[in-house]
Amino acid sequence: MSDRQVTSPPATPEGAPPSDDMVWIPGGTFLMGSDAHYAEEAPARGVDVSGFWLGRTTVTNAQYAGFVEDTGYVTVAERPLDPADFPGAPAENLVPGSMVFTPTAGPVDLRHLSQWWTWTPGACWHCPEGPRTDLAGRRDHPAVHIAHEDALAYAAWAGLNLPTEAQWELAARGGLEGATYTWGDEPEAAGERRANYWHGDFPWRAGPGYGTTAPVGSYPANGHGLFDMAGNVWEWTADWYVETRFTDVAPCCAPRDPRGGTLEESLDRRQPQFRVPRKVIKGGSFLCADSYCLRYRPAARRPQMVDTGMSHIGFRCAADPPRIDRRADA
Repeated sequence: MSDRQVTSPPATPEGAPPSDDMVWIPGGTFLMGSDAHYAEEAPARGVDVSGFWLGRTTVTNAQYAGFVEDTGYVTVAERPLDPADFPGAPAENLVPGSMVFTPTAGPVDLRHLSQWWTWTPGACWHCPEGPRTDLAGRRDHPAVHIAHEDALAYAAWAGLNLPTEAQWELAARGGLEGATYTWGDEPEAAGERRANYWHGDFPWRAGPGYGTTAPVGSYPANGHGLFDMAGNVWEWTADWYVETRFTDVAPCCAPRDPRGGTLEESLDRRQPQFRVPRKVIKGGSFLCADSYCLRYRPAARRPQMVDTGMSHIGFRCAADPPRIDRRADA
């Protein structure tokens, strides 16, 4: 336990939580971001966030199945593709599907991620590796191959929303101010099991029990009682991605409940041919290896195209407390 741990009891709002699997995250000012890791995490600065509720775990396959059964919803990965949206794409790729992690046969050049990602026709949330796979034994794993609108649809059905990037990071820190990891400043020691990130030789040889998703709650909770805020699957947030944050905020002031940029700002300037907006994803995944992607940390953040789900991206839901108008009682 870090000496940065907040020990004062958190104030809770009036009324019951939106659901039994949600945790109250007390608001306050915290140090968001990092100046010691990847450029997109900087600058680290104080941010003020109001209290909110957050799911104790990511949404599971069983939970997502309940949503689909109730609504008949069809995810982006299951819908037919319009060839006009993908000029030059091979015809065999213009079918419903998703990107699936595929271990390589041996060591590879880590600059070329296409070596371990495979476009797989038929891959979707209930067929995680393609048509011949299913959810047997994985109903308590995170739902994956979820595009941003798929996560929003579930949240709306549940009467919830997606957390902002600031909300997510405050919650992930679990009361540890500025700590590197969800559990403190020191990396996982030999023999410990802190989070589901890549153990072994990436991307071809994972250690026993690693290299894929794990049931939610398989690893210790953080200081707020939240599971898998590090590793397992990346998680969607509500914010548009911008490479540098807080450029429009005076240095003297802590931004209050900040949000990301705009849809237009989220477009990838390095790939102008792909005008697909991007949202922030947080938390890292089972594919984060120290040798390649040290992003199973609260400050870590990546852009993700909103129309693209993958086999290492899921989500959890949030809710703001109801606003109580006390004048009605006067």
